[in-house]
Amino acid sequence: MLKSIAIALTLLGSGAQAPQADPLDWSTCPGDKIGMECVDLRVPVDRQQAAGREITLKLGRLKATGTSEGSVLIAYGGPGGPGIAITQSGNQWAKLRERMDIVTWDTRGYGEQFGGLSTGLPCTWTRVPLPEFPEDDADFGRLSDTNRGYAEACRNKDPEFFANMSSADNARDMEAIRKALGDAKLNFYGASYAGFYGQAYARLFPGQVRTMVLDGTWNHSTADWVGELEKMAGSNEEAIGRFFDWCASGKCRDVVPAKWRKLVARADRAPIPARQAGIAYDGRDLQAFAVSSARQGAEAWPKLARDIRAAIGGDASGFVPARGARYPDQATGVTECVDWPRPAGRAELDATIARLREIAPNTGTANTLATGTLGCVGWPVRVTNPPAPLPKGLPPMLGAGAWGESDAVERVLKQVPGSVTVRHEGPGHTLHASNPCARDHIDRYLTDRVLPAAGTKC
Repeated sequence: MLKSIAIALTLLGSGAQAPQADPLDWSTCPGDKIGMECVDLRVPVDRQQAAGREITLKLGRLKATGTSEGSVLIAYGGPGGPGIAITQSGNQWAKLRERMDIVTWDTRGYGEQFGGLSTGLPCTWTRVPLPEFPEDDADFGRLSDTNRGYAEACRNKDPEFFANMSSADNARDMEAIRKALGDAKLNFYGASYAGFYGQAYARLFPGQVRTMVLDGTWNHSTADWVGELEKMAGSNEEAIGRFFDWCASGKCRDVVPAKWRKLVARADRAPIPARQAGIAYDGRDLQAFAVSSARQGAEAWPKLARDIRAAIGGDASGFVPARGARYPDQATGVTECVDWPRPAGRAELDATIARLREIAPNTGTANTLATGTLGCVGWPVRVTNPPAPLPKGLPPMLGAGAWGESDAVERVLKQVPGSVTVRHEGPGHTLHASNPCARDHIDRYLTDRVLPAAGTKC
């Protein structure tokens, strides 16, 4: 008895949650090779209809290798990243697992097509080239009709499920998981798009957050969405600026911003052929490729310089992705189109385009959600999870991110007093899996609620 009390006091003193009695009936996961247990959890499709239809979430758990002090819920983004398969494929949680159970789940709707084991939305997800910007109101109407056609092919198979696929719906699933685990409060790590799930959870259930890590995500907690698009464009301009600075240092002095902008303008008038693939890229395509390459850092910059030279010479083949698709493209935005505000008309879109091009003369609108939301124009379901500021009263949170991502995360967390963002001033996407310094800070925060010093760099 005294020993049990001592253990409980130790756990409370460390800041971790005293473990609760396990209410779930776990069993070995299908095809398991690493000792992961799984269980099915039934949740409502639509929580506005509490007595309505339910779907199954498949949860996975790696039990703590030492004395368990609670659990950490993990999500990898995507949206639709299969948490169980991803967790089984690596060993990034070994240190955290010494003290905490690692719990993950396959998110709603993204079933077998995505390697997930939860109830899937019966869609055939497609990838299509990003639409061109409409030139007039008639073009905008045609874009709306085209997008609605893609959406309806999926929606008609299960309209109720299709309408309940937002990050807020995932956040409500997270709360159901927390309750099912018997945890007093939630410990959450969200990578990439799963940071949207975390932000939605913080808005919906602020009193249930113990710790929350947002790693390599975007800011979905703003009252000024156009201002956020402007910051995305500015981040892209900063990324390609690093490349041009590197060229100017003597590595490729012939590749200068003025020549680049001339190439982009020329491609907008007449797309540059990529002869090896039999396709052609307009200026926005080239900007998207260049931003992606620039963000990869110095290892990618020599090739980017060669690709720009070749495109100036009339062949954009160097930009063709290895996977052979006509990138930039996007998937059917079942989650994205209910999370992201979309332009209501051409005038609003044109004003946003003009502003982003002013802010980012070298990168324009490329790789911002001004282009990402083009596929959502005409969507048959409204934006059910719009961006909104975080509420007051949240505990200090921890952010992490590489170039650009750390700035976006910091814009989220500046709303929560005492929060800290770990920055990696280099290329990459998310830090926990690849950056041991950041991983140590994240693991310590999730166990002991100890944050690194403000301004920490890894």
